Amino acid sequence: MAEVEQVSPYDYQLADGEYGIERLPFGEAWPDFSIGWQRREELLDASRNSLNYLGKPSSQGFFPVGPNDDITHDRMVRSVTAFASILEESDSSEDFLQRLNADFEVWIARGRSATGDVFFTGYGTPILDGALQQGGEYQFPLYTKPEDLAKADDGTILGRMTSDGGLVPYFTATELRDNHHLDGKELVWLTNPFDAYIAQVQGSAVIRFADGTLFEVGYDGKNGHDYVSIGGILIDEGKLERSELSLQKLRDYFGNNPTEASRVLPMNPSFVFFRESPGGPFGCLGQPVTAMHSIATDKDVFPRAALVYVETRLPEFDVDGKLVQRPMRFFALDQDRGGAIRSAGRCDVYMGLGDDAMARAGHVSSRGRMYYLFLKD
Repeated sequence: MAEVEQVSPYDYQLADGEYGIERLPFGEAWPDFSIGWQRREELLDASRNSLNYLGKPSSQGFFPVGPNDDITHDRMVRSVTAFASILEESDSSEDFLQRLNADFEVWIARGRSATGDVFFTGYGTPILDGALQQGGEYQFPLYTKPEDLAKADDGTILGRMTSDGGLVPYFTATELRDNHHLDGKELVWLTNPFDAYIAQVQGSAVIRFADGTLFEVGYDGKNGHDYVSIGGILIDEGKLERSELSLQKLRDYFGNNPTEASRVLPMNPSFVFFRESPGGPFGCLGQPVTAMHSIATDKDVFPRAALVYVETRLPEFDVDGKLVQRPMRFFALDQDRGGAIRSAGRCDVYMGLGDDAMARAGHVSSRGRMYYLFLKD
């Protein structure tokens, strides 16, 4: 559910009636999918999560999709089921590749201005220090969803329900804080405002209590206002260089300039609400997301729960503990929605839980391609 910084060349909006994927042109070479067999256990878990979602009657309302409604709910179920079977039954990467080539057809994400170029960012689940009660250093809360927040069946924020049954835009983050609209809705208390900001940006967090107990919180709605990048604000003000922007740089900046948090953080009008969420983190499909095998996209133009093959560059730690960008190819399932992603040219990769995953997520910023696989009709 992560909010991500907008990268304007990739915020390409499709015209009405256009969809985010199209069949790979005839004669264009397929990627080498054989590498997917090496991570089959994790992929099986992610595939089962997609099938759990597709098994819910509510999932049928989001199909058919595609340029000509080519992708039906039944076809999606059969595609993910067949992929899981191939993962389980193949005895080598060569056998895996041969069966995929025989049974599936390949579509490509249209990407930036329909060129196929996709911009990738990352998100993860931070572990943050906190407490259930306010006191001492624990002064910065995450809040539960207010009763007057109206959402559609698919989670779209409709606004604030008024006493006479009408709908108006929900309060901005500043209005919520300054006017005490959320008093009494505190779920958990954190040690600094930037940690609360990080939880909102990522859409989930694991809170570590002083006794070592872990308390999982997850996304339960937002106020419906567009996300504004705090990093972008500091870049525009000349406080940070775009080339050095990362979550750690932001943390360092606010740590070294403690009065800046109260000035800058409210400039983002978006505000996320949480609930206790054991067994997560969960994506927008209501299913757990899997590190390196779940992605977040614009669900208005990409199909839910679908099988995706990704080619891009992602950061990895080298032997000296430094992050280096390396070419990566992997399968994932399209199981989440990026809070600020509204385009066919954007994708957010779930990097996992904890400090290392968050460090990697904060340095994902690369171009690549996405290929969707569907069982042949």
